[in-house]
Amino acid sequence: MPDTVQRVDYFHVQAPNKPGEGARYLASLQEAGINLVAFSGFPEGRGSQLDFVPADAAAFRGFARRSKWKITGPKRAFLLGGEDRVGVIGEMLGKLAAARINVTAVDAVCAGAGRYGAILWVAARDYNRAATLLGAI
Repeated sequence: MPDTVQRVDYFHVQAPNKPGEGARYLASLQEAGINLVAFSGFPEGRGSQLDFVPADAAAFRGFARRSKWKITGPKRAFLLGGEDRVGVIGEMLGKLAAARINVTAVDAVCAGAGRYGAILWVAARDYNRAATLLGAI
């Protein structure tokens, strides 16, 4: 199966960096039936940044508005997936490096059953060029 690279919208919130904050946000989304295709959280300053890639951006925005979440976005990233093999993420990063496109961040995992998945961010000014190089759909 060939690699897939999808253009995705993501949103983020700033949250306190304390136990249970990520779980609280995710539980609220689960209760509302909002499906995510990716999620990432990391320390940011004195707090945390939680990145959400919803399956339905409009439904996510509506829920966030009703819940009074202070979201930023939509912003853009890439969702990568395919057959797991040695060096697959390095291949993708190599294409971007050869074009002098800096990767802001990447989170990659083995998804089981011989598959991998990743989310990859580049600067907004490089997004369209990166999409072309990676063969994004």
